[in-house]
Amino acid sequence: MSATADSTPKDPAKSSISVELKDIVQEYPAPGGGITRVVEGINLVFDRPGINMLLGPSGCGKSTILHMLGGVRPLHAKTPTSGSIRIDGIECEDAHDDSVMVFQRYANRPDLSVFDNVAFPFTLNLWKKRVAEPEWRKRVAEILEAVGLSEKKSLRPSQLSGGQNQRVALARALVLRTRILLMDEPFGALDAQTREEMQLLLVDLYGKWPCLIVFVTHDVTEALVLGDRVIVLSAQPATVADDFAIFAPRPRSAEWQRSEEAVLLEKRILAQLHRAAGKGSVRVTV
Repeated sequence: MSATADSTPKDPAKSSISVELKDIVQEYPAPGGGITRVVEGINLVFDRPGINMLLGPSGCGKSTILHMLGGVRPLHAKTPTSGSIRIDGIECEDAHDDSVMVFQRYANRPDLSVFDNVAFPFTLNLWKKRVAEPEWRKRVAEILEAVGLSEKKSLRPSQLSGGQNQRVALARALVLRTRILLMDEPFGALDAQTREEMQLLLVDLYGKWPCLIVFVTHDVTEALVLGDRVIVLSAQPATVADDFAIFAPRPRSAEWQRSEEAVLLEKRILAQLHRAAGKGSVRVTV
């Protein structure tokens, strides 16, 4: 099943973004010659803020699609091989000013304090021109308060836990008030308790600063807990196997996760993923 329209619950007051992936195919040179097709004819439209979960077995092409949206282009292959990505109707062939990525490896600079790591984008010419210093300093203070790191603003990353470092990376992205936030399994390396804390934090921050989030995961429970919309990809080469909305309000409690609605949605996802048995892995958090 290929989706051509966003099934996220509509909020007319927040309809201020348009991202379209049309007929996306991605191929890479294969070892020993030939080609490997990673993505096969993906069509997706995102047209409003929301948390959109991109789920599938490992190695199916989730991160490849996310990197395309972020303008990450490998040197050895044309990306995409065919098809187009449009943001607000304009074809995106490089990094986009309104698109920011958060990775599993948080890449905080070890030589900078927490405050300076979060403020780092404002040292770059684009954001220097966009945001005056008094405003960005105010934003940094606000986001550090929101992620619970105000008292640690003078510390270095080596003095923080893994979860705290991921909070710094998330704060650095959100401080820009970007319209598009791309998240590549950002909580995948965290322990279960810290991962749950980060999920709750993301929900809280999204409520304060809504944007279009595309969040790659291979955790079924994470997709159900966070998503306004869940897009399930097939095994490689990736196609859209399923695409549905979740209307339950967040935060979604453990009780909701045991509800008939959640159980049926989990079974729906797993039914698609089982078709890719042996071609990657998924996780169900317990």
